[in-house]
Amino acid sequence: MPTTSKSNYRGLTIRVAVPSPLRRVFDYLPGGIEPESNSGSAVGALANSSTGYSVDALKPGIRVRVPFGNRKLVGVVVAVVTGSTVAANKLKPVIAILDREPLFTDAVFNILQWAANYYQHPLGEVFAAAMPGKLRNGNQLKQDRQVWTIVESPSEEKLKSLSRAFKQKALFEFIESAKQPSRAECQLAGFSSPLLGQLAAKNLIQSRLIPAPVATPFEAEESDTDFELSLNDDQQNAVTAISKKLNRYSCFLLDGVTGSGKTEVYMRIMHSQLSQGKQCLVMVPEIGLTPQTIARFEKRFTCPVVAIHSGLNESERLQAWNQARDGSAGIIIGTRSAIFTPMAAPGLIIVDEEHDSSFKQQEGFRYSARDLAVIRAREENICVVLGSATPSLESLHNANSKKFKRLILPNRTGAKTTRNSMTIIDVANETLHEGFSEQLLYKIQRHIKQRNQVLVFINRRGFAPILNCQSCGWIAECENCIAQFTVHANPSSLRCHHCGTFRQLPRFCPNCKSKNLGTIGIGTQRVEAFLNAQFPDTPVLRIDRDSTRRKASLEKMLQQINQGDPCILLGTQMLAKGHHFPNITLVAIVDADAGLFSADFRGQEHMAQTIVQVAGRAGRANRPGEVLIQSRHSAHATLQTLSTNSYAEFARLQLAERENAAMPPFSHLCLLRAEAVDLKSAIRFLDKIAAITDNLCQQGNLPVERLGPIPAPMEKRAGRFRIHLILKSKNRAALQALLSQLCEQLDTLKYPSGLRLSIDVDPQDLT
Repeated sequence: MPTTSKSNYRGLTIRVAVPSPLRRVFDYLPGGIEPESNSGSAVGALANSSTGYSVDALKPGIRVRVPFGNRKLVGVVVAVVTGSTVAANKLKPVIAILDREPLFTDAVFNILQWAANYYQHPLGEVFAAAMPGKLRNGNQLKQDRQVWTIVESPSEEKLKSLSRAFKQKALFEFIESAKQPSRAECQLAGFSSPLLGQLAAKNLIQSRLIPAPVATPFEAEESDTDFELSLNDDQQNAVTAISKKLNRYSCFLLDGVTGSGKTEVYMRIMHSQLSQGKQCLVMVPEIGLTPQTIARFEKRFTCPVVAIHSGLNESERLQAWNQARDGSAGIIIGTRSAIFTPMAAPGLIIVDEEHDSSFKQQEGFRYSARDLAVIRAREENICVVLGSATPSLESLHNANSKKFKRLILPNRTGAKTTRNSMTIIDVANETLHEGFSEQLLYKIQRHIKQRNQVLVFINRRGFAPILNCQSCGWIAECENCIAQFTVHANPSSLRCHHCGTFRQLPRFCPNCKSKNLGTIGIGTQRVEAFLNAQFPDTPVLRIDRDSTRRKASLEKMLQQINQGDPCILLGTQMLAKGHHFPNITLVAIVDADAGLFSADFRGQEHMAQTIVQVAGRAGRANRPGEVLIQSRHSAHATLQTLSTNSYAEFARLQLAERENAAMPPFSHLCLLRAEAVDLKSAIRFLDKIAAITDNLCQQGNLPVERLGPIPAPMEKRAGRFRIHLILKSKNRAALQALLSQLCEQLDTLKYPSGLRLSIDVDPQDLT
């Protein structure tokens, strides 16, 4: 590699995106750069002590270590330019180069810059969010391997010292025969680390670093059961339509009822791309869905399948990221952050359950992985498929506007062609047994006797949502939030599900000292206790965030369910997405009213999606399915539409309402939220921003409507008051123009002490 002397770097400036709250890049000088040595890093080839270093090493997309205030941070080079707006004597030199080549492909690099601009987030933090933790901390992309070898020509005297050290002798012989084993391989063979140290102390073995193995492209073949399932006409039409546009940008919305075989459509088109050596990225909304998705694809295809999600440790995540980046993994399955994973040979992106709100990041860099999947597919010039039984109104609107091609799978596959019967049980005037009507209990008993499985859905964790005093009416409330404590039975406690505050259960009322305390409402723990008492001979498996905290606990319960024995599944939304339970014949939704009267305009949409998704868990094999929904508002239009018509009809009515109200997807929103311990300081600060916003709109004649400042529906959370300022426009470009100018001015404002301001473009949660 040719090198350039340091004198030739005069006037050259390196623009670096540093992980900081400031929405700008920072200029640095190249003088003084030394490639950082880390486990024998290959970047040592970038420097030459006598002639300097190569300008070619300073490419956009590589990481560098730079001084930032009194810290040393890892940033990403954005550009190498001539000159700077900052005086040369005020610029600091880059400390070290961390990479030989850019971390991201050109397409991903461009998408990250686009996302930083669109979501109005600092570019350095966007790059940091897109990298595994080890890369954020400055570790090398691929670590050199430490291996053990026999020293050259060991002396006879030292070899004789092993005659009575039988374990050391066995380890010596293992290393001699294994040829450069790693420490892990030695341990796997039964030899401990201290044993390695003992042999090294005798100067009989030595460790050394060797380069990481060069990645080889994957080879993909389908298993012998390739096409065991035959496609119906609707599936075949979907596969044909997508296959015609696989090798160029196109976006398909695969709208298929639960059990209609969307996954089989995914795998048919994946086979086409994998057979050409192209990689497939499959996005799923929940970590809990990744093990079964991986198992399904590993059974079908022989190529390497990797997972990328927050449940992995940092080493596992980096390894999977590397396999996707170097092209050795054919299928990448991940949650929302996986959308930033570089692929050596991108061929297809699939977003399963595309409607799910989990694809929107709610903290920090507030991006939508579903929307970025479409942007990335366009940038990579590949196909993207969004699949759901309950498509989001945004995706349906895009399909109606011809931006997406909508493909419909209206029927269940095979013998499962009949629609589940759905019945609404009116419990407005009925006495309930721990939330259950007599009719519902009878139906559960009947299905269990027929040796089927039953799913009971209640989207509320804990034992009960309210603890109150039955003498004076006192209610246990979280002092940090405007919310009640939830009662938990195991362990006995009060917990706030919003801020995590934990309290012991009180023995008496703090208001009137009465011991007459009781609970109102039901949660999964209380329902579990009731069902265990009601059906003592039937296992009750509770699946919620509390019962699945331990690693592999969810997988163990899913294995028990898939054995097919009669049981009652009890859970929250974790059970509503993507799971295939062929032996469930009854789905019981205990309380369907929670989402009917929501402060969020999307409340009706989310509730309908949940009901349809949960209902779809029944009748997925040859046995007919039945769905029972308990409600005190059985005549509500949403419930009636879902029970007598379909989700498509509900969506049509909702879109008409949204259009009349000029709400998304017919307009575009941005939420500015100020959070502060002092309510008045948050209001005053947003008042100042509101004045700036009005002035910018007037000067630029921008058609943007301002709502607020107003208190958030949950006005206080985790000890902070929350105030909203909402910007709304039918013109996305006008809203973005306003936000760009507004953010420039925000960076010059002095924030009140302790105040946090967040900007959420296309918000999914307005509470």
